[in-house]
This record gives sequence, structure tokens and C-alpha cells, in this order.
Amino acid sequence: MVTSDCDVLVVGAGVSGLTTAICLAESGARVVIRTAAPPAETTSSVAGAIWGPHLVEDSPRADRWAVQTLARLREFAGDPATGVRIATGVEGTRGTPPPDGTAAASPVPQGWQRELGAVPCPAGDLPSGFASGWRYRAPLVRMPAYLGYLHARFEAAGGRVEAGLVRSLAGATAEHGARAVVNCTGSGARDLVSDQGVRAFRGQVVVAENPGLTEFFIGLPDAATELVYLFPHGDVVVLGGTQAADDWNPQPVPAVADRILRDCAAVEPRVTGIRVLGHRVGLRPFRPQVRLEAEPAGPARAGHGPGPAVVHNYGHGGAGITLSWGCAREAAALATQAL
Repeated sequence: MVTSDCDVLVVGAGVSGLTTAICLAESGARVVIRTAAPPAETTSSVAGAIWGPHLVEDSPRADRWAVQTLARLREFAGDPATGVRIATGVEGTRGTPPPDGTAAASPVPQGWQRELGAVPCPAGDLPSGFASGWRYRAPLVRMPAYLGYLHARFEAAGGRVEAGLVRSLAGATAEHGARAVVNCTGSGARDLVSDQGVRAFRGQVVVAENPGLTEFFIGLPDAATELVYLFPHGDVVVLGGTQAADDWNPQPVPAVADRILRDCAAVEPRVTGIRVLGHRVGLRPFRPQVRLEAEPAGPARAGHGPGPAVVHNYGHGGAGITLSWGCAREAAALATQAL
């Protein structure tokens, strides 16, 4: 007979897995996270990362999750240990500027832009080649510090992180004697649960010494140009980026790194010739709709109760941070119902 060492098994230790596990553990459940890679080596660790929708479904529920998460990140910004701060910056769009020389991506800010107090960016404040944009203040997250904070908070609530590749949700759940399992495997869900709707949007970044930048910049891609961004985090700056669809290569490509450095230097000349500290690659787990749902518990067997409940929380694309607390709270509630 298997002795239960947890009530809920969470599979995956990226931002979705850690946040879901915290919600469960802090509500009193015994929780174990099973992960093939430690938090510092997950896709989440590669993120820039800034609050805002990117490569994710456009829906009322996504808006709700995002706003709930925004409130939490704003709270965290008061504690330097979390790695979260409220930063000011610009999101720009290339194209033909308006005849009057002003620059506005849209006459009315979208919902998420209103949440951040976005205002049209004067044309003179935009880099060469950008015709319109918004200036706003948003939570900017230094992911290594933030993941460390989440990991420590989870363990302080009594949780445990265990290394190990999961090949079957049912098998892993049985090993731990858990009554519920939450699948937070991101792009790994494509193989783990045979979800062919999951696609990888490869992201490559360059981490370099910060030459003195304090504001972020995001340059949206178009048919002729790539995504470009600069996210300063104290003494380092994360430079990007890419969003190559269906590219599962986890290794940095030198030519891509060179292009990122050129594009970022064109936006911000102070980046020219800076010291590179490292290269990172992450696979954004895109899905047409985030999968946040519970499967019915398995049938009861003789001498046993019903099988464990399975909850899925993956497919957040480039909005893992943006939706994290909203989705985690809902996924935790679904798992708790099984307890």
C-alpha cells in the first residue's frame, strides 16, 4: 500500500507551478512539486519579464486573471526581496507617423493599457523607426529573484520540491498517494498529456551588464522586423527578443544573439559594445486557449476510493507572469474541491 506524502501533487516548477503550489500549501494542503528542472532552469527563468498580454488568448477570463495578478505584483513591488518593481517605459510600434507628428498606437487605450495608466508617447521620445507608442508604468520582474522568492515561500508553507521526470500524471500521483494532481508543465504538456494544441514560441535573450538604463522599451514586431525589448534589472539588462513559432530548439543561436544586440543598440546606443554575461532560451507554451480545467476523478476500484482528480493549468504563451496568480488561485480551488 502506498503511503501518502501529500494531498496534492503539482507537476512543474515554473511560475505557474510554484504559484499554484503556494496557493494550495498556504490554504493548508500538503503539497509536493515534482519537476524535471529546478525553478532556476525553467522557461520562466528566461522571461524578461513584464506584466502585459503577449501570445495569449484575448478573453474576459484572461483579463480577469491578469488584473488579479497585477494587484498581487503591485503588492510585491514594496518588497525588494521579491525581484518585482514598478518600472516606467515605452511600447512602440513601427509604421508611418501621423501627419501632425504625434505618436499614438490607438486613439483609445486598450483595457490592459488603461490598467497601467498608459498615455500616448510623443514622437520625439521614440527611437528611430518607431512611429507610435504608449508610455506606462508596469510591474517588471527579475525572474531569478522572483522564482527564488516563490520557492522559499512555498517551502515556508510546508511544501517540498522533488526532482524527477514525470511520464504519466496517473503514475506520479500514485507514487505519492496524492488525491489530486495539477499539471503545470507548460510546453511539456504537448507530450505528457498528448495535447497537440500546444505550440512552442521560442524566445532567446541576451543578458548583459546594464550601462545605466532604468526604463524598459518594447518594440512590437511587424511583417519586416523582429520583436525587440530592453528590460533593465539593476546591474543587468535583459535584451530580446524572438518569438519563433514551432521552434523547439533549446540552445542559443549565435547569429540570433548578434541580431538581438544590433537591434537593441539601434534602439538604445548605450547598449553598443556592452559586456555580455550570458545567453538564455525559453519555449513559450502557446495554446489557442489556456487550459485551466479539472478532469473528472477516476472510477473507484474495489478496496479503493475514486481515482485522483486531475487539474490542468498550462498554455499561457508569453503571459505566464501576467496570468500567474489569477490562474493559480482558480486551479488551486479546483484541486481543493477534490480534497
